[in-house]
Amino acid sequence: MKSAVETLNPTRAKLTIEVPFEELKPSLDAAYQRIAKQVNIPGFRKGKVPPPVIDRQVGRGVVLDEAINDALPKLYVQALQENDLQPLAQPEIDITKLEDNESLEFTAEVDVRPSITLPSYEGLKVQVDDIEVSDEDVETQSEALRERFATLNEVDRAAQDGDIVSIDLVATKDGEPVEGGEVSGYSYKVGAGDMLDGIDDALRGLEAGEEKSFVSQLLGGDLAGQDVDVLVKVSSVKEQELPAFDDDFAQTASEFDTAAELIEDIKTRLERGKRLEQAAAARDAVLEQLLDATEIPLPEGAVEAELAQRRQEIEQQLMFAGMSMEQYLDNEKQTIDEFEADLEKRVRDAMAAQFLLDEVAKAEELGVEQNELSQHLFRRAQQSGQNPDEFMKHMIEHNHIPEMVSEVVRGKALAMIVEGAEVTDASGNHVELKNLRPDGTIGDPEADAAAEAEEA
Repeated sequence: MKSAVETLNPTRAKLTIEVPFEELKPSLDAAYQRIAKQVNIPGFRKGKVPPPVIDRQVGRGVVLDEAINDALPKLYVQALQENDLQPLAQPEIDITKLEDNESLEFTAEVDVRPSITLPSYEGLKVQVDDIEVSDEDVETQSEALRERFATLNEVDRAAQDGDIVSIDLVATKDGEPVEGGEVSGYSYKVGAGDMLDGIDDALRGLEAGEEKSFVSQLLGGDLAGQDVDVLVKVSSVKEQELPAFDDDFAQTASEFDTAAELIEDIKTRLERGKRLEQAAAARDAVLEQLLDATEIPLPEGAVEAELAQRRQEIEQQLMFAGMSMEQYLDNEKQTIDEFEADLEKRVRDAMAAQFLLDEVAKAEELGVEQNELSQHLFRRAQQSGQNPDEFMKHMIEHNHIPEMVSEVVRGKALAMIVEGAEVTDASGNHVELKNLRPDGTIGDPEADAAAEAEEA
């Protein structure tokens, strides 16, 4: 077999493959065997029909089609390997010449991974924001903790923000009840803003036994996005009584003896979270700097395919949330053109980053250990809220493991670059990333190594 490659553009190639007929013999023999098992010809047992008889009764052309369909995928893959091409999509194949007992020639056009000249990625300099844990941050966390231990007391007054009300609700359209637009005995926190538009204004000032009508739009169903009439009735009004944030509360809500210790723990946890956010910002800044310094042509076919998939995923998520695209855009304060432009930018940036990091991993000869892959799969399962064993089984059955391996390799490539970068905060302080643990603490390499050795 001979193959030649023509570069149509930086991301698309055309392969021309010439195959001597003797190389098709294994596929021809297999085609005769398959056809012999499928046809009934008097005088011959099934599966024992000689090739000349099949040629006369079925046709040589049918056999050639069967043989070529069997051989083409293998020949195409062989040509890719010979020319060191990495395809990004299915090829467009065209048989340009077929001479029986002489030769076969075909072409294959396909989007391919672009060739990238890597910039220097050692000693990059980036700056990130300072870590700041404000009193407001601490207050928000402590209030959330107090609310977890709050008691509800029924009150004989009108509902106000922060109260928990039990409500019955009925939605109608032109006087007819809306299917699925009725709830009974539903507990709702006034002012939460996570139900129908207008319900908080309607509930404020209502006492138990009172009701009020307002106009809103349903989030799901056949009438999603249309104006409907809503009648809400309050059954009870309960006030949250938050416990005092004192030593007794600290002992009830945590492992600490004093409120001061609990506050310090909240600050520590917030600082760790901010440190992880700072690390993520550093990774984004390093990657953006590399992308700005690298020319990465993108295959338009692959970009369009990824855009279509992203749109479909977003539409499914909105459907499950009972929200239309118009409502989503209204919430995000975006026009459809702004949404499309933002989506396309994210897709192009993500694809360029993948190409770049794959090239870095190749240059650095980065690989993946089994435990690294297992940990990555476990984290992905946790993020998606799935059972790790079921998630791993699904990945294996649907051949997604190569994708997971690529994700790990790219992560290692980016981590290597970031750890070699000079990262400072806005105050000029060095930001420690090399020994940053997943929980936001800073590790001690020697102590961690000793602990791992002891555990082993």
